[in-house]
Amino acid sequence: MGKVTGFMEYPRLEEEYLPVEQRVKEYREFVLTLDDNKAKTQSARCMDCGTPFCNSGCPVNNVIPDFNDLVYRGDWKNAITVLHSTNNFPEFTGRICPAPCEAACTLNVNDDAVGIKSIEHAIIDKAWENDWVKPQKARQRTGKTVAIVGSGPAGLAAAQQLARVGHDVTVFEKNDRVGGLLRYGIPDFKMEKSHIDRRVAQMEAEGVVFRTGVLVGDMPKTSKVTNWAKETIAADQLTAEFDAVLLTGGAEQSRDLPVPGRELKGVYFAMEFLPQQNKVNAGDKVRDQLRADGKHVIVIGGGDTGSDCVGTSNRHGAKSVTQFELMPQPPVEENRPLTWPYWPIKLRTSSSHEEGCEREFAISTKEIIGEKGKVKGLKTVRVEWKDGKMTEVAGSEQVLPADLVLLAMGFVSPVATVLDAFGVDKDARGNARATTELAGGYATNVEKVFAAGDMRRGQSLVVWAIREGRQAARAVDAFLMGASELPR
Repeated sequence: MGKVTGFMEYPRLEEEYLPVEQRVKEYREFVLTLDDNKAKTQSARCMDCGTPFCNSGCPVNNVIPDFNDLVYRGDWKNAITVLHSTNNFPEFTGRICPAPCEAACTLNVNDDAVGIKSIEHAIIDKAWENDWVKPQKARQRTGKTVAIVGSGPAGLAAAQQLARVGHDVTVFEKNDRVGGLLRYGIPDFKMEKSHIDRRVAQMEAEGVVFRTGVLVGDMPKTSKVTNWAKETIAADQLTAEFDAVLLTGGAEQSRDLPVPGRELKGVYFAMEFLPQQNKVNAGDKVRDQLRADGKHVIVIGGGDTGSDCVGTSNRHGAKSVTQFELMPQPPVEENRPLTWPYWPIKLRTSSSHEEGCEREFAISTKEIIGEKGKVKGLKTVRVEWKDGKMTEVAGSEQVLPADLVLLAMGFVSPVATVLDAFGVDKDARGNARATTELAGGYATNVEKVFAAGDMRRGQSLVVWAIREGRQAARAVDAFLMGASELPR
């Protein structure tokens, strides 16, 4: 490594944020990328550890020690080459990935991990600033055609990989813009959509065709999934017109809360609330937009989507924001000797929480209380967990005021009609049944139809979607050509 003793000399450097009072007035990104000197110092902490567990901790197997060393030496151009060799979109993961690589960092055994995510962020930002990110056009065309259904990170990664080996790729997206949940699930203050737009421009230059506003299959009338489709294409039309079809839609079926009062006005899924603000930020007009202005907001669900609802509600000007979590509060610090190099369970406080939020743990909603058809409060009860079982705490019931209730309890499966339209078998969780084995990987039971990303593995991280998209692209390429040189 460039600085063999760096991990003993330098502390971890965190990316800085704009002040809360400034950032909650707008929807732009507020994380300040490390400058060259800070990135070099952070990279100097990367140990010559022999077995870099960070590589396996990263779902796309980023070659982390190598690009850390290159940044330390000031060789940024080669650093982005190394980073791009495993990750098509480091500007996505450098902003919104929870960084399992850092949990696996050898230094994390008894010290603060190397700030791998912040270094990745710095590398890709410098690459765009210096115009190093160029279209990589295929040397020759194969004449094979591939349809990709869904333009989230899995679909985009697969499309780029397949186009670069010469296939004619068309991406179908039911919404009005490319990006899937990157576009309409991730708030702009976490990732501005210009990052998606310039990747789309790069991919179009590489030969990828994007068709937005096109729904493949049928959307059930009762679905509350975001959908601005203007055109419908039958599944059998795609299988007839294309040599291969890859399904990469998201796990968009939100987990519901079946309690009395669920039907009241003012109770919505997070994915009814978040996309509207992203559309407004893009310059669209949204009629009767769901807003939190001056309201008591309760977010049910303690994960990232819930945190996004918190941040958006604060920017709307909510009177109060409270986030519920059914599980007990985790420890502030993990037991490192017990958990390393795996992802630890510990209390995680997001930037949105720091902007203003009451967090309630071990709490369950028993009833949504309304007045004249509108939500006015939640009847709750404290719970405790013993031997993996939840029991209510006697005498702990209370009513909390609520004018807006947002359900952010995760996603249970992809929309079933897409899989049903193709006749794809589903697993016990309602996801597309397809293995990741090297031989025939990502193939479904339907001839020439493949599945990857959340549609195959269920709700997961952006970085896992990119991994699955890349691996599925290799599987599709091998199916079309008999063999593939794409990396797995």
